[in-house]
Amino acid sequence: MCGIVAYLGKKVAQPILIEGLKRLEYRGYDSAGVALLGSDGIRIRKTSGRISALQEILDEPDSTQTLGIGHTRWATHGEPNTVNAHPHIDYTGKVTVVHNGIIENYDTLRTWLQNEGVKFASETDTEVIANLIGYFYAKDADGQDAELPKGQNKFEWSVQKALGELHGTYGLAIVCSDFADMLIGAKKGSPLILGVGDSEYILASDASAIVEHTTQAIYLSDNEMVTVSPDGFHTKTIDNVTVTKDLQQIEFSLDQIELGGYAHYMLKEICEQPKALSTCMGGRIDKRNERIKLGGVGDHLRELTRTKHLILTACGTAFHASLVGEFLFEQLARIPTETEYASEFRYRNPVIQDGTVVISISQSGETADTLAAVEQAKERGATVLGIVNVVGSSIARATDAGIYLHVGPEIGVASTKAFTAQVTVLTMLAIELARRRHISSTQAAEYIDELAQIPDKITQILQQSDHIKEIASANIDRDNWLFLGRGFNYPVALEGALKLKEISYIHAEGLPAAEMKHGPIALIVDGMPAVFIAPAGPQYDKIMGNIAEVRARGGKIIVVATEGDEHIKSAIGEADHLITVPDAPEILQPLLTVVPLQLLAYHAAVLRGHDVDKPRNLAKSVTVE
Repeated sequence: MCGIVAYLGKKVAQPILIEGLKRLEYRGYDSAGVALLGSDGIRIRKTSGRISALQEILDEPDSTQTLGIGHTRWATHGEPNTVNAHPHIDYTGKVTVVHNGIIENYDTLRTWLQNEGVKFASETDTEVIANLIGYFYAKDADGQDAELPKGQNKFEWSVQKALGELHGTYGLAIVCSDFADMLIGAKKGSPLILGVGDSEYILASDASAIVEHTTQAIYLSDNEMVTVSPDGFHTKTIDNVTVTKDLQQIEFSLDQIELGGYAHYMLKEICEQPKALSTCMGGRIDKRNERIKLGGVGDHLRELTRTKHLILTACGTAFHASLVGEFLFEQLARIPTETEYASEFRYRNPVIQDGTVVISISQSGETADTLAAVEQAKERGATVLGIVNVVGSSIARATDAGIYLHVGPEIGVASTKAFTAQVTVLTMLAIELARRRHISSTQAAEYIDELAQIPDKITQILQQSDHIKEIASANIDRDNWLFLGRGFNYPVALEGALKLKEISYIHAEGLPAAEMKHGPIALIVDGMPAVFIAPAGPQYDKIMGNIAEVRARGGKIIVVATEGDEHIKSAIGEADHLITVPDAPEILQPLLTVVPLQLLAYHAAVLRGHDVDKPRNLAKSVTVE
């Protein structure tokens, strides 16, 4: 989950590294550092804290330093302090490394290196990588000078030798003081992209650090490395087999990753949802023929139509979107569907029957647990599809086919527009499968027409932001909240609770409303906020009963209800709160009812004085298990 950026070119490296780290800070912000190569060798500056703390200790940019690597950290091994911050330099003082990932056998390698006389300065697994490369660079395992393969320098050979010993995941940028015009990157399980500009190269963990400088990039695959020099770049496997990579166009522009006048990225991305969902549906809703066109999975639609078993797998917010998908596929298409936490899927013995289709969902396309679930499902013979936002991501490449969200970059750590886009894609897929399997074309057309209206309805909800802020202000002194929903709105309750936890640090629990009486009702005390998602629908009367139960025990009621619902106004007390959403069919309600909960969490966090874009202990993309 750390951010990596490296530069080699004709410009001064330091300002480019700092600018890149700022764009990557959402990936981790426990500590930061840079290593720069120039006429006086390697110079490292690093510190705990955010990029601003690093800037305070930097020297003036040196015009001779046109090669450098930088890192912003989300701590795994070793507490987030200056010693454990990256970059890490090896014991010889020649090899410097920044790393995203986890080395599972680092303790064994560390012990072996210490027995060889190698000294360590930090607690990190990354320092093992630097020292292992440095060890092989100084001598081979037998203590003799290495015999290099033809056409390969000792730096490359040492990196490959070290990578062969590592178990785990890594995205790496590596420099050596003896090769002041060479940069090496390597990937296994953590994203790494090389931006290719005009006589300059930027290696980064995602495209947001690259797009200001170039829109052309190559995406490394697992077990690949790239060596960059002023003469160009060449790619190969870590086993030294040359591979050819095609340049690809980065699909988003610089202005899409700027704040654009908003106070926070999260607020920007909440407000972008009408446009984002219109883009997500663009070209996919065929109004003339009243059909859904999903070209990314077009070759697999027959398999999907005939499947008797669907598995949706994801983590976090994407898991909640998957739960909505489970309701959609079963209710509309009548396909038995189960939703699995990707983090658990690979560690048990999942039943993959003949014809099973697995759909993996991830905003980044790099979520480590979800990627592992993809590999597990493929090994067992399932057709595996992906729903991701980031083009060229690992899950996009690992799956048999998939659907891109096309909502632009999501910078805020707490996912918002990606959730509604994931639900939108699942809805489109469910409608199309239902049309092919179960429902009439007329009914499908009605759902398609209603879906096309969702962006405008979200715009109406966003106009209540100030009202929702008042509700947040009246309740932020409470440290325990409940979020309750039924049917399609049960996953929305889970998502609302998660958002509040993530950024306001208020403890919140999401539940099916009917489960409240099976234990959690004991938690209710006078004034405790209970958020009910209660739009018009088949379970409306039941959830009204749940509201009455909480009110009777002194809970503070916050209700998300359908516009024009006069009954709910009379059913809740004057001290309680009402938020309304436009009317929509039950299957589409999650796309509307989640938006007030996103705003509620956002305003609560801001009013409590928290940095909503950089919540404590969290990072955007979980690329380690």
